[in-house]
Amino acid sequence: MTLEILTSRSLAPLRHGFFTRRGGASSGIFAGLNCGHGSSDQTEAVALNRARVAEAMGVVPQMLVGVHQVHSADVVTVTSPLAEARQADALVTAVPGLVLTVLTADCQPVLFADASAGVIGAAHAGWRGTLGGVLESTLDAMEAAGARRERIAAVIGPAISQRAYEVGPEFLDTFLMEDEASERFFANGQGDRYLFDLPGYALARLRAAGIGQAEWTGHCTFSDPDRFYSYRRTCHAREADYGRLISAIRL
Repeated sequence: MTLEILTSRSLAPLRHGFFTRRGGASSGIFAGLNCGHGSSDQTEAVALNRARVAEAMGVVPQMLVGVHQVHSADVVTVTSPLAEARQADALVTAVPGLVLTVLTADCQPVLFADASAGVIGAAHAGWRGTLGGVLESTLDAMEAAGARRERIAAVIGPAISQRAYEVGPEFLDTFLMEDEASERFFANGQGDRYLFDLPGYALARLRAAGIGQAEWTGHCTFSDPDRFYSYRRTCHAREADYGRLISAIRL
């Protein structure tokens, strides 16, 4: 099976992609294109999957640059392949040939570009990182590298949608303490539960930060097991582990 790569016109002409799980070498609960070394999948299978991604991006695997994601607002500005992954949740570069990557399985992969300035970014944005400001931090780092905020386009890839993201009242309280206007991103669920619109919340923050263009591809990871890995779906199924989707962009 060939790779399935979701793209956006907003990031053209730069090479980029939100890779689905289709076309990979992993098997069992990881079946497909699992690119997460942090999973318990076979190391050889993950390496082969990442090599396929590198080939699709037109580079050797060593040019795939990532970080050790920790749900923070920290950003790394990259000038060469990282010999050792640093703890952060976003990357920025102005160096042609480097492929910025993030891994997700319900959290948001966000790819950024100011094509005219030759500056790109990639962020892993779960609820904690988004609330903490990882998206705004990425924009700041891109500006420091020469981008202009009003020219930057950001695209949110496959992520958990509101209809599948059930949370408790304490989760709502955490957001209301930050900004009472966040209530509009929560819908009533069963009993005392709520449904949280993570992509909608992220888009609102990006637009409030003055970005030129922002969109979500509209794909829900939880609801489409044939195409996407999902941490929450794995928890519901009581499976031992889950695969990680990769998203990538390069100059």
